[in-house]
Amino acid sequence: MTSLPRSRLLIVDDEDAILETMTYTFEDDYEVLTATDPRRGLDLLDDHAPVAAVITDQRMPGMTGVEFLTRVFEKHPTTTRMILTGFADMQAILRAINDGHVYAYISKPWEPDQLKQVVRRAVDHHLLQVENQRLLAELRQSNALLEATMDRLGMGALAIDDAGIVQAANGPAKSHLRIDTDPRGRDLREILARPGLESLAAAVSTLMGDDGSFLEVTLPRTGSPIRLRVAVERLADAAGRPLGRVVLMREISHEPLRRSFEEIVASIVEEEGPLRGRIDAAVGALRALEERVRRSGISSPGMGELAERTSRTVTALENWLAVDDALADEEFPDAQLLVSRMRVAIARWPLPDELPARVRELSKRVESYYESGENPKQRVL
Repeated sequence: MTSLPRSRLLIVDDEDAILETMTYTFEDDYEVLTATDPRRGLDLLDDHAPVAAVITDQRMPGMTGVEFLTRVFEKHPTTTRMILTGFADMQAILRAINDGHVYAYISKPWEPDQLKQVVRRAVDHHLLQVENQRLLAELRQSNALLEATMDRLGMGALAIDDAGIVQAANGPAKSHLRIDTDPRGRDLREILARPGLESLAAAVSTLMGDDGSFLEVTLPRTGSPIRLRVAVERLADAAGRPLGRVVLMREISHEPLRRSFEEIVASIVEEEGPLRGRIDAAVGALRALEERVRRSGISSPGMGELAERTSRTVTALENWLAVDDALADEEFPDAQLLVSRMRVAIARWPLPDELPARVRELSKRVESYYESGENPKQRVL
């Protein structure tokens, strides 16, 4: 089994004898780096990072130990910093400790066993910082993934704790509430007290004690108001302990228009007899519906889907009319083009299992013409 790499220890002192003693003391437990000059020590830190801990003398030519460790802190904040000092230097050392630049000081002369304990704690401190940074990075990544997932939901979601403080909110929720800043840490009641949200505030208050129910509210907007279906669900951990609630807001402004779309489609499918007049009327009605969707100014998933379905249905109907016209008006229309148009129309028709009877007949006529080349020049629709 591969052994874990040993932690690195840097020792900086202008006395070779000190470096030799320190190396002998720690070389069995750590990868020991040494430097007689603070600037060389900084280079070693850069070249061999990460270094778990550094020990430096306070009194060195060109740069004091405190100044050196301040530079170390700026460039390698997770490296644990220790200093060798005598009594005369204590004021400067204590200031450095208070500033956070020095983890511990080692008084001269030192006891080898005591020094080993101090260094062991310093290395453990470094490893703990590195692990905390790793966990924090993972947490941030997890939170980023969670936020991205929440933003992909087809509804607004806003989580609050038992005190009513917002703990999470996805993009659609912030859009419905018309807030640009991060709402986490704010009281939901404060957010809902803003002008234009009165109906939403009343619905949330009513639903707080009524799991499984929903209410529909209308919120004013420039252009067209938006319609929301609001529900409040309890949140609990794996053991069933309550965590708070989540407010769910599904934008349903498109539903009246969706019902109009379904009625238009039904008028073609459900009635018998000649179809052409009904298709012409349906195309006009769907064009008007497209305009209503566009003028609503609402860019929600539901409205976007409705716009797409309406456009595809118009394409299907217009292709059927074009095929019927070609068979009636042309002696030898392009058979391959007719087949392609029928395929496109059927693919875009919103009810592929409910084709009107005359459309099925039109499809058979196209197939017959494609195979035989004979065209009776008669309308089917």
